[in-house]
Amino acid sequence: MTLTINGEPRESSAETLTTLVEQLGMKPDRVAIELNREIIPRDRWPQTSLKDGDQLEIVHFVGGG
Repeated sequence: MTLTINGEPRESSAETLTTLVEQLGMKPDRVAIELNREIIPRDRWPQTSLKDGDQLEIVHFVGGG
């Protein structure tokens, strides 16, 4: 299926947000996800299904000092 992630179309076989984060190689505790203009709490990622055409904004937090 094709997902739009941060404005870029990408092919993915991920069925849930949890799987997508894993496939992208991101650390779940440092990521916030908006799916079709709705922020999805981390505890709902495992049961949040993805479908062709979904639009996601993924923000990856980086620490520093």
